Amino acid sequence: MADRYELATIATELGPNRVLIATLNRPDRGNALNQQMHRDLRDLYQRITGDAEVRAVVLTGAGRSFCVGADFAVMEQNLESGYPEGRPDLLDDGIDIARGALRVRQPMVAAVNGHAIGLGASLALFCDVVYLSDAARIGDPHVNTGLVAGDGGAVLWPLLVGLNRAKELLMTGDLLDADHAERFGLVNHVVPPDQVLRSATAMANRLAAGPRHAIEFNKRLCNKELEDRVNRLYDLAFALEAITFDTTDHREAVDAFLNKRVPDFLPKR
Repeated sequence: MADRYELATIATELGPNRVLIATLNRPDRGNALNQQMHRDLRDLYQRITGDAEVRAVVLTGAGRSFCVGADFAVMEQNLESGYPEGRPDLLDDGIDIARGALRVRQPMVAAVNGHAIGLGASLALFCDVVYLSDAARIGDPHVNTGLVAGDGGAVLWPLLVGLNRAKELLMTGDLLDADHAERFGLVNHVVPPDQVLRSATAMANRLAAGPRHAIEFNKRLCNKELEDRVNRLYDLAFALEAITFDTTDHREAVDAFLNKRVPDFLPKR
């Protein structure tokens, strides 16, 4: 079957029940996000929104991971060459991804087949129903790279797990196993790895076969508070994240990761 949208890093296939399967497709990098995938995600949501044939969407990842977040190789290159002036990758593409996800009127189901980290976790949690592999972990460890959780964590997590628990997780960067993710209300269902895509697709098929306008309007109503939070917080969140890209803590974290050592964030005396 032909790829529906022909995006460079995201495979798309429309099934017989008008369920679109969108697969993040950089498996050799754990589906980590580079600039091309940022652009493709923005385009994906825009294309889905305008595609009248699509009744429901399943978002998943190729290979062993769902999405491990930012690509450290890209971070290393940016530290060496300098980040683009004005940070359009954050303040334009990043914000467009979140707002684009919320503009999708069709129900979206996440099939989190492997680890979902950082922006990868946000991509899953912007979906309406989340199925998580019981072997996967999910979390937003931006802080461990010296960065603000600008691309969703500080907006989504307090709504889903409560304010203080969200602050603890965002300040420590701890990852949750599947049991805790379900118990905290972060995901809807935990299933064995070989059942994730099948279970998510079954839910998407059920929603696609339901009363379209009632389903889409219920989603729209439930998302109003989230839309308000995105509109109020996202510009500030990304601006603060942009500031932290230029800190010594971030440079230390990237260097430590690339050299396989523990970062030292304490200032030298």
